[in-house]
Amino acid sequence: MPRSSYDYPGYDRSGPVYWFKTISLYAGVIFGVLWMVAPFYWTVTTALSANPSSGIVTIIPETVTFEHFRALFAEYPVQRWFINAFIFAGAVTLFNVTFDTLAGYAFAKLDFFAREKIFLLFIGTMMIPGMVTLIPVYIILSELGWVNTYRGLIAPLIASPFGIFLLRQYFKSLPSSLGDAARIDGCNKFQAFYHIYLPLAKPAVATLGIFAFMGAWNNFEWPLIIATSNDMYTLPVALFLVQGQYTDNWGLVMAAAAIMVIPIIIAFLSAQQYFIRGMTLSGVKG
Repeated sequence: MPRSSYDYPGYDRSGPVYWFKTISLYAGVIFGVLWMVAPFYWTVTTALSANPSSGIVTIIPETVTFEHFRALFAEYPVQRWFINAFIFAGAVTLFNVTFDTLAGYAFAKLDFFAREKIFLLFIGTMMIPGMVTLIPVYIILSELGWVNTYRGLIAPLIASPFGIFLLRQYFKSLPSSLGDAARIDGCNKFQAFYHIYLPLAKPAVATLGIFAFMGAWNNFEWPLIIATSNDMYTLPVALFLVQGQYTDNWGLVMAAAAIMVIPIIIAFLSAQQYFIRGMTLSGVKG
């Protein structure tokens, strides 16, 4: 079995310096975990408390109740909001994974006119604040009659310059000899992409998928602007609506917040392995 990086002859596992480093490391990790988990834990405990208060952090509820969740589903079309959020986030994720992967492969492995200039143009759009293009995009969609529709929600977000950059960098790290060998065996450019490069890019594609899903699921600004009816709201907008009507009922507000964050946790845990690989690996080595 491989040895630990600290398991070598001469490494001192005793003494005050060793114990100070060890205790500091574990204390930092525990503090970081508590710092990240505490807000979600407080959200859940507040939602499960019978009489929560905004000024008191509930560690363990005195009386556990699901009344706030039942009231939320009874008074609001939560199922409709869930469907809207899943359609919006799912479609944005699917389009981003498809278009960004194809564009990243083209910029990395295909040779065409002004390839680098076009890529720099795409990257340059990342420096433009979203607020600058918000009104023109809304006017265009309004002229098309796409306001308060799924098409209006999804269309402006079907591709991402960041996703194109991420996939382009990942594909550039893969050997071009793989594609050359596939071409010799009779594959065309798309077959080489689909059968050779795409399976090797699963970590980067999964990372892009998680980023796209989280970004769309948590997107508040665009659904608030383009959706004009209660039936088209997504969960972040709906949470704002609930908070505005129930500023004194923190149990109901926290129940809505807990419901909204659960799919994000499930999506991350389901693709955690690929996500970590995509963030740590820069390509094949050796």
